[in-house]
Amino acid sequence: MPAELHLSHSDSTEPAPRGPSVASSLATAQWCARRGWPVHPLAPGLKKPAANCRPCRDSTHAPADCPCPRAGRWCHSFHAATLDQSRIQQWWGQHPEYGIGVSCGPAGLVVIDIDAHACEPPARDRILPGIPISNEVDLTGLANGFHTLAVLAALRGQPSPADDTATLRVRTPSGGLHVWYRSTDKRQWLSSAGSSRGRALAWQVDIRAHGSYIVAPGTTTHHGTYTPVDDVLEPAALPLWLSQELDRTGHLPAPTVPAPRPVPPRAQQAVLAAGGGRGRTERLLARLLAPVEACGQVAEGAGFSDVLNRAAYTLGGLVAAGRLPQQEAEQALKDTAAAARPGQEQRIDQIIRSGLAAGLNKPLHATGRHS
Repeated sequence: MPAELHLSHSDSTEPAPRGPSVASSLATAQWCARRGWPVHPLAPGLKKPAANCRPCRDSTHAPADCPCPRAGRWCHSFHAATLDQSRIQQWWGQHPEYGIGVSCGPAGLVVIDIDAHACEPPARDRILPGIPISNEVDLTGLANGFHTLAVLAALRGQPSPADDTATLRVRTPSGGLHVWYRSTDKRQWLSSAGSSRGRALAWQVDIRAHGSYIVAPGTTTHHGTYTPVDDVLEPAALPLWLSQELDRTGHLPAPTVPAPRPVPPRAQQAVLAAGGGRGRTERLLARLLAPVEACGQVAEGAGFSDVLNRAAYTLGGLVAAGRLPQQEAEQALKDTAAAARPGQEQRIDQIIRSGLAAGLNKPLHATGRHS
């Protein structure tokens, strides 16, 4: 870790390693491991992993079958990352010229990798995947990941992660930025490339999470040093709005989903409490909750946040029009959503509160017209 990488006050018991960056590579790797970030060697002067040993290069065995980690050798990139301080001492003590990669998944990290490459923007449907940009929108000046991420954040009413002074941010030699966050739940966020036609958050914005690594702050390559922007050296919690965007854009695996739990009949109870019997209002409410319930039949990443938000907004309009008691409507939403996405109650509550609050300002009367 180069001398300019100073630790924050919370790290006052661990003085920052000093000396040239090559000589401090061991100290950087040890510093990362103490934070629970598994590390592996990078090739000298490069940001790619150090090469596998010859037996591994000459065979096609899977990383899980590789004998090298058991023998104390690194192989297969982030698959060999370790927290073992004795192994770290061995690797970088013998090869101080190697850089440091951090395996993001086991570290519980989600890093927003913002690029600033000089190239023409792609088609409009690939700038912000899943968000249409009409031809009437002037895209003059949109040139890199800083711009696309700022547009996405503005659409959500949030500041850009590039400006997040509460978390570790690392300037890259190419002029990009790594914004480090930590996942606060057990969801395994997936990596992506911003130029991908499949899973992607925004053009020139990559996601480093499970299945990838990130260059550690303080690492020096032939092109320069990965330098922290300020004194904040700890990743903050992944913001809720960003986790919702990652969910929307498919950054969650498709796990084996158990059979959904039965949904409590709160919808019928709410309608009965409102005096609506099993008539038109009951059918309307059941229809509104059906898409939320249906999310329980599919894997994560099925647009659950948007589905729940729309249902909450519409139910808020029904409450505002006096067609449904608010307490019963809110409970029906919570029960149905919790059955569809067990263990995500905090996220669910925030989406419901936001949707209901917006809907309460737009009453939905029996004619379907807003007041």
